[in-house]
Amino acid sequence: MPLVNTREMFKKAYEGGYAIGAFNVNNMEIVQGITEACQELKAPLILQVSAGARKYANHTYL
Repeated sequence: MPLVNTREMFKKAYEGGYAIGAFNVNNMEIVQGITEACQELKAPLILQVSAGARKYANHTYL
């Protein structure tokens, strides 16, 4: 699963006529579930983390 910047991601989505899911995550289990599902579907995704979640879970875990 390669990391790309959002400019490249949105360009491909616009040209391909599809949407990109953006998911708020709070812990490693949620990240794992979302990334595994998107990998299975070969779907792009954006993971979002709030400041509160970063304080709670520590950025190392996320």
